[in-house]
Amino acid sequence: MPQPRPRRTLAVGCAVHTVHDGFSDVTYVLLPLLAQTFNLSLAQVGLIRGAYRAAMAAFQIPAGLVAERFGERNLLALGTLVAGLAFIALGFASGFWVILLALFFAGLGAAVQHPLCSTIISHAYPDAGRRAALGTYNFFGDVGKFLFGGIVSVLLVAGLSWEPPVIAFGVIGVIAAAMILFLVSDTHAMRPTGTAVTAPGRSGWGIHSRQGFAALCAVEILDATTRTGFLTFVAFLLIAKGLPEGWAVLSVPLILVGGMAGKLACGMLAERFGIIRMVVITEIGTGCGILATLVLPDLASFLLLPLVGVVLNGTSSVLYGTIGDFVDKDRLPRAFGLIYTLGSVCGIVAPLGYGLLGDAFGVEAVIATIGIAVFAAVPLAFAMRPASDVRLKSA
Repeated sequence: MPQPRPRRTLAVGCAVHTVHDGFSDVTYVLLPLLAQTFNLSLAQVGLIRGAYRAAMAAFQIPAGLVAERFGERNLLALGTLVAGLAFIALGFASGFWVILLALFFAGLGAAVQHPLCSTIISHAYPDAGRRAALGTYNFFGDVGKFLFGGIVSVLLVAGLSWEPPVIAFGVIGVIAAAMILFLVSDTHAMRPTGTAVTAPGRSGWGIHSRQGFAALCAVEILDATTRTGFLTFVAFLLIAKGLPEGWAVLSVPLILVGGMAGKLACGMLAERFGIIRMVVITEIGTGCGILATLVLPDLASFLLLPLVGVVLNGTSSVLYGTIGDFVDKDRLPRAFGLIYTLGSVCGIVAPLGYGLLGDAFGVEAVIATIGIAVFAAVPLAFAMRPASDVRLKSA
């Protein structure tokens, strides 16, 4: 039976990740514009962003479970098609409820991408090269975030409307769905019968270390809450400081430039210096960087954002690259689904909760709370030590 072609599988996975993460994070750039165009409150802004994450949170674990039985490729293609069509609809939005509905369906389609792409790539690289492959895949997510957000930001600075690029992004999503069907092998059909059975004595989720995996989940919750909250409201902070709106919306692409470097560097550095140490460094750096943007002048805060992005996004590369060490390979779809669902739930709670806080006390209070809260991840990181020590000794 023919086996999946690793390099082609990785290339398609990276392209699909670029598209889906571009969808996800271009909304950060669009939020101030949507708020101005449709006269939205900060709470409505948070709800719009939360709608996308709500759909992802609702379907990521089911997507992993369904894929274990019926395969990953077709479900991934279907979700990508739905997300693309939703973005086309967003380009024609006429008000708050249309935006909310379009982004909900975009999130529903995007829910399949992270757990299924990660699983497909893990199956293509079952042993040697898995960390490098997943690190590369993770990196290309930030390429999409920077590319899509950067395109919209540049067009806005040039005085053009946001609707045409959003529609074009949706068309790209439809093309990506077709590419998945034609270029990705059906890894489910190639999987030997009986691989869904976990090793004796382990849970149905195939978790090796409950403490390590639970700690990883807890750190992911704090990290995702910090990331989504800061990316949602950093442009509002810079506008409040007096930076022109056209430049303020460039804040997210600047953060993502740093994030691209951080995801590559932090994953490799974790192999050399240890998972615990890297998580502690990145989380402390994130908190200090966010608080610095609050106290520095507008231009200094703007120029600091790429450095904040390095640590803000770098932690995720360390965490996601460790999941395969805690969970059986045949249970990866549901494990990735769980981790990404936690991130999605945080993406619902954080923008809405911080939006309500901002309406009551101002955007400065939001940024201060985000910057302080991330430090809680530091003591939690040390609970990952037992499982990570085993991994490091075997490396």
